[in-house]
Amino acid sequence: MASRKGESSEMEEIESEKDDSGVGIWRTLDASANRSAEAVRVLEDILRFCLDDAFLSQEAKAIRHELAIIFSREDLQARIRLRDVLRDVGVSTTVAKTPPRTEIKHVVAANAARASQSIRSLEECSRLVVPAVTTAFEQLRYRIYTLEKAAMTTIISENRLADISLCVLLDVDRPKTEFKTLVGQLLAAGVNMIQLRDKKANTSLLCERTKTITQQARQYAESTTGKRRCIVLVNDRADVAVAANADGVHLGETDLPVNLARKVCGHEFIIGRTAHSIAEAKQAVLDGADYLGVGPCYPSNTKQFKEFATDTFLRDVSEEIRLPVFAIGGITSDNLDRLVRLGVKRVAIASSITDAADPGEESRLICSLLSATQGNQSQETASVSEQQIVQFASPQTANSRSK
Repeated sequence: MASRKGESSEMEEIESEKDDSGVGIWRTLDASANRSAEAVRVLEDILRFCLDDAFLSQEAKAIRHELAIIFSREDLQARIRLRDVLRDVGVSTTVAKTPPRTEIKHVVAANAARASQSIRSLEECSRLVVPAVTTAFEQLRYRIYTLEKAAMTTIISENRLADISLCVLLDVDRPKTEFKTLVGQLLAAGVNMIQLRDKKANTSLLCERTKTITQQARQYAESTTGKRRCIVLVNDRADVAVAANADGVHLGETDLPVNLARKVCGHEFIIGRTAHSIAEAKQAVLDGADYLGVGPCYPSNTKQFKEFATDTFLRDVSEEIRLPVFAIGGITSDNLDRLVRLGVKRVAIASSITDAADPGEESRLICSLLSATQGNQSQETASVSEQQIVQFASPQTANSRSK
């Protein structure tokens, strides 16, 4: 009889431990659910209000909504009923030293880490009680990783290319002396980005010209006080860009994917990507491109096109994507106004500059037109904003809003 009582007591103790363990799993799910939702909301707000990035903020919002749908499942409601904040031993736990947060990218990194870690906890614990949602959590975790990469790349690229509005596209089929003279004119005019492109040139010549312009750019920057070094890119050829010590490569739709190019070139390399649709542009952002080239905008002397970028596409890219975007294709000082009205802030130009009587002066003109038109737009936007503030703050408006 005593033996049976002992066995019964032992079984009750085991069951009690199982129950405590089960409660702990549900409390872990609850804490991780709250933590992940909060972190993703912070990411969404930063992307929306600090970066003004419509696309990435929408991606964060989509992730947050998908989490909310999972959390609303009937078979996950035990987490709320078993919530016990008063008995949570971690509430009063503090960390002696945390990394300083002085920039937006620090907030993005911290909350992306918080979101991915909490979703990983959801993934592991859900296997024990509601395995049907485990795969969904896993997929959302990978989307957070991608969102973080795209957001951090956008922040870094915006800073890196902040004062660059013009990229000059340069063929390499000129005599070396003429080539160096042209590059010197562009550098003296303040051109801060040059892309070498020539699909007909042999690899040896392309590599030699890339080394020449890279050396010129560095020497000019060193000899000019306060002058930033011109960024040198190579079109299509990641191998040449790396071998010639250029700063980056621009990839078309038939070239290496961005992720593979990153393996070849390294994380510091600037990688641009061509996009012919808003879908391609968004995918390039998620793939980790540092900037986009969109177009073609007009007929060109250097290339034949069957279709051209529509106003809708150019406007959508300008409004939805914060990553630096360069419009390309047949752009001149005479047709630039239309593009700026569509929101274009950066352009890539070839023959209208390189074949001009004075390439340096034409480069200055393009930059001044971009700066002047954008300045006028900023003043108009500020004026409208002031009117809206006054209207919003007026007693009549306040009364009508309170009704």
